[in-house]
Amino acid sequence: MARTMRAVVLTEPGPVENLVLREIPVPDPPPGWVRIAVRAFGLNRSELHTRLGLAEGVTFPRVLGIEAAGVVDVANGTDLQAGQQVATLMGGMGRTFDGGYAEYTVVPRRQVIPFRSTLPWHVLGAVPETLQTAYGSLTIGLDLRRGQSLLIRGGTSSVGLAAATIAKDLGATVLSTTRQPDRADALKAHGVDHPIVDTGQVAPTVRDLVPEGVDAALELVGTPTLPDTLASTRIHGTVCFTGMLSNQWIVPNFYPIAYLPRGVRLTAYGGGSGDLPAEVLQRYLDRLAVGDVSLGPVRSYAFDQLRQAHTDMEQNRTFGKMVVTISP
Repeated sequence: MARTMRAVVLTEPGPVENLVLREIPVPDPPPGWVRIAVRAFGLNRSELHTRLGLAEGVTFPRVLGIEAAGVVDVANGTDLQAGQQVATLMGGMGRTFDGGYAEYTVVPRRQVIPFRSTLPWHVLGAVPETLQTAYGSLTIGLDLRRGQSLLIRGGTSSVGLAAATIAKDLGATVLSTTRQPDRADALKAHGVDHPIVDTGQVAPTVRDLVPEGVDAALELVGTPTLPDTLASTRIHGTVCFTGMLSNQWIVPNFYPIAYLPRGVRLTAYGGGSGDLPAEVLQRYLDRLAVGDVSLGPVRSYAFDQLRQAHTDMEQNRTFGKMVVTISP
């Protein structure tokens, strides 16, 4: 095989021009690691944070990308087989070692999830991190149960759309927010029971719909909206802080007694490949294939359009998941 590959390298934190398409050596997997031929990868806000210099513990130059979908190229003595379809995510990808913005990526076997699907790669690339985050937030973070009500703050994000799908599957009533009024109908079409236009204060609207407050809330916007999300939640309800679409995640001068409403619980979720069981991924892909569930919109980019994709992500131009595909 060729000994070099195309990769998009972040030379140093800064503007989108610091993402440079280069030819670099194809990495060799050490013992216990697997080389994957990447076919597609989703874009994530954490990669934008890294590009902007907001992530800790990252050395440069670095190939970004916290997830990828593709086929095993070198199994390296593991239980996997060359040619097998796999997904990989998190575990230091794109931060402590090179990630998915490349034709090949090398990752530990423990963070590789095998699957089987005839779905196109731009769809498969949209699933792993989005599903892991939404599924983990609702199960580990919120322990959401049938018959409960859920508020999703940041509902038109890819994670917000996936969370709505999973929550409806669990039998929950879903309230979901968008800052853009013209996207409310899209949320309704996606299965959301109560789309809410987010003016910065949604608690009064939420309590008009659910007078005692929602049972659970998924915070995907960040600390600017967190107090209002807490105010939307009932006594003994739970808010899970998962996302930072606002790029703000610190609560200055945090005083819990003054900050937290009486009896409302605040937790957080940040997971990895181990929080997405292979059977959950397979079941979701199978249901996608027959149209039982929907990812929401997927915006696909070619590999050489990555700068444009990052610009669109930074400026919040897209609705749903952004995916980059790589031709074999």
